[in-house]
Amino acid sequence: MKIVIAGLGLIGGSAAKALRRAGYAADGWDRPAVLERAVRTGVVDAPARDIAAYDVAFVALPPDAAMDWMDAAPFRAGAIVADFCGVKSAVEARMSAKPRAFRYVGCHPMAGREVSGLENSLETLYDGASMIVCRGPQTDEEAVRTLEGLYRAMGFGQIVHCTAAYHDRKIAYTSQLAHIVSNAYVKSPAANGFPGFTGGSFQDMTRIAGVDEDIWTRLYMLNLPAVTEELETLSAHLAAYLDALRAGDEGALKALLREGRLRKEELDRERKIL
Repeated sequence: MKIVIAGLGLIGGSAAKALRRAGYAADGWDRPAVLERAVRTGVVDAPARDIAAYDVAFVALPPDAAMDWMDAAPFRAGAIVADFCGVKSAVEARMSAKPRAFRYVGCHPMAGREVSGLENSLETLYDGASMIVCRGPQTDEEAVRTLEGLYRAMGFGQIVHCTAAYHDRKIAYTSQLAHIVSNAYVKSPAANGFPGFTGGSFQDMTRIAGVDEDIWTRLYMLNLPAVTEELETLSAHLAAYLDALRAGDEGALKALLREGRLRKEELDRERKIL
């Protein structure tokens, strides 16, 4: 099985290292400087010269670049092409807009770090993580089975199947909203002079504040309705806490905190069941 990985940053580089650990060889496609380093350090075997030669292509590029690359690359008929973008509906719509000789499967590895680039990629990044596989009307089941085998070999702990639309609604809440909250949280003037005044909660809240604004702005724009709805919901919940504080209403505040605690306990039970 010949594999190529387009995009050798944190996500693609980690995929290449995880595949190498599992005994698979992969070639790479990226900017010349990144590709040279990836080959020199053994992350990939060689630069990809002929895209038509590959059976499987993993596309770990930002969404716009990923869609453009998949549109233009001369894949062989029947090749499996899986993108790792953080939004799925927009990519699926582009890939299904015209007949394709290759078999497209939208995927999203639920793993990452607060740093980026090939130099921060890890062969263990996906160990125990979840891989989301999105099914649409044109999804090829044999292609999905092949990818599932590769994902298990890469260390993923579970594979979750859903539609692209369902993925985008969930990711708007579990990932995209969280990055907005963290990014907004650090803008408080109270953040100045924080050393010595922090514990784990501050670290948790600020860990993902340092987003790449070019990448994340596009992710938000490509998932605009879902992200907007989640931010509106959060804003309404925060407004209720603010109203209770402004009114000095201890009972209302206690009720809100109790409601949140019980909801968290419910979510914890659900996670344990899964």
